[in-house]
Amino acid sequence: MKNIVVAVDFSGGSIHALKYAIKIANSIGANIFMIWVDKTFESDSIYSISKENYRGEVVRRFDELIEQYRDEFTGGKLDYKLRTGKIYSEVVAFAQAKKADLIITGSHGVSGFEEYWIGSNANRIVAHAACPVITVRNMFIIKEKIKRIVMPIDNSTTTLGKLEVTLHLAKLLEAEVHIVNIYSTNLKTMHKRVDNFAQKAKRRFQKENVSCIHERFYTQNVTKVVIDYAKSIDADLISIMTEQDNNLSTGIIGPNAQQIVNHSPIPVLSFHSSNVGLTL
Repeated sequence: MKNIVVAVDFSGGSIHALKYAIKIANSIGANIFMIWVDKTFESDSIYSISKENYRGEVVRRFDELIEQYRDEFTGGKLDYKLRTGKIYSEVVAFAQAKKADLIITGSHGVSGFEEYWIGSNANRIVAHAACPVITVRNMFIIKEKIKRIVMPIDNSTTTLGKLEVTLHLAKLLEAEVHIVNIYSTNLKTMHKRVDNFAQKAKRRFQKENVSCIHERFYTQNVTKVVIDYAKSIDADLISIMTEQDNNLSTGIIGPNAQQIVNHSPIPVLSFHSSNVGLTL
């Protein structure tokens, strides 16, 4: 993993996401590229401030951020870029241009500096990004290291799509992975399917000497069980697929994935089918 893109709108949530990104980048020696997208200067803009002055203020704030975290950031390069356009598409395009291995974004924005946009665009970034995305809520207490990653396994055909990147990230961070079997139906054939997927994942982790723990849950409420389990072990990250196999072109992520991204107090690492096969 070499390049991390962080979406910044100067809300508390986006700065919190930057702090989380710094912890990851410091652990693996990655570069961080921050991006801010200007969407205020359209033909019907209500803002009276000139575009030049507005963007000048953004540049000043970025320069202050770099100075503020200069000593704390021990990874590679810390830089920023200003772009204009549709927010989620600009973030995604910038990540592709930088050949980013990961995008990190706050999952909720708040009002204040003109108009914060993180919250309303997080799901779109997750759905359209060509690389995995970590969403971070402002309430999450950032620790010095990521120690525990929760990886749910269900009966979907793409459930193991997150395996290789989760494995690689766990190795880089020296983190423990908790494989969580989710049985959401009474069909024994589906239980066997989940078991087979989980055993494949477990063998892969063991082969790479990554510590893993295996748990099983029978539930109709996938979101609650995954989040409650992650909270019970003080997890630092949840790794999920976005369940969007049939909805990729429309940028719609599945209901369980959307609920986890929107409600998990723990950062969520999201993949969709086009990410499958990626290695960081």
